[in-house]
Amino acid sequence: MNATIVVLGVVVALAAAVRSTWSPCGQSMLSQLTPVGEASRGYRYRSTAAWFIVGALVGGAMLGGLMAALAAAVSAFEASSVALLGVAAALAVLAAAVDSGVLGVAPPFLHRQVNEYWLGRYRAWVYGSGFGWQIGTGLTTYIMTAAVFLTVALGALTARPVAAFVVGIVFGLARGLAVLLTARLRTTAELFAFHRRFDALTEPVRRAVIAIQLVVAVLAIGAAWGLPAAAITVVVLAAAVGIARGARRRVASRTVTA
Repeated sequence: MNATIVVLGVVVALAAAVRSTWSPCGQSMLSQLTPVGEASRGYRYRSTAAWFIVGALVGGAMLGGLMAALAAAVSAFEASSVALLGVAAALAVLAAAVDSGVLGVAPPFLHRQVNEYWLGRYRAWVYGSGFGWQIGTGLTTYIMTAAVFLTVALGALTARPVAAFVVGIVFGLARGLAVLLTARLRTTAELFAFHRRFDALTEPVRRAVIAIQLVVAVLAIGAAWGLPAAAITVVVLAAAVGIARGARRRVASRTVTA
């Protein structure tokens, strides 16, 4: 097992989970599964949040099971650690490029929202665990970042089913724990203020996840071919980012002029 890929997989899983919180589903959970919202429905927030986290863990376990199966398939090829790290680096760069939009496609993918009608139809443990499961799988609702796909890929590239399963659990747990962000909010005014701050972080978080994916690529290349290769990669990526930014500025200036 390549320990580097496992660590990088965990890092990307956490980044993907955080970025996914800024999806319509994530924002809905942070609007509805709150102390204020649960009190209005006659339920206890702590109980609903616990069920949500449990559901997300189950969803993460199912995602981990998928990655474990893929990891078993990769293991059958008996690829070298260098080859696996090289593939990981290439996929990390591709994911960052997709998230940045330079390839002409960009998230969100799979425009599916959780069914908010559940809130009025079912008990708290049903909608709490049900919403948590859908969000914890990462692939059944809005996909806000290519880092979700990169997580699956890195899990597979560990070539070890148990390690891949753990990566899935980490993703699901991180997604589930996001519900606790509103745990201390007791009034609608506090909730509105929280969402204003939350919305303001959308772009910084998106850029941070792109940066993390690029760092993952550099680290994978460094682990595979050494520090000189990593240094060259940093220079190449920095040049590519500069070119992309320059192109965007030119397009923006032409649009304004027109």
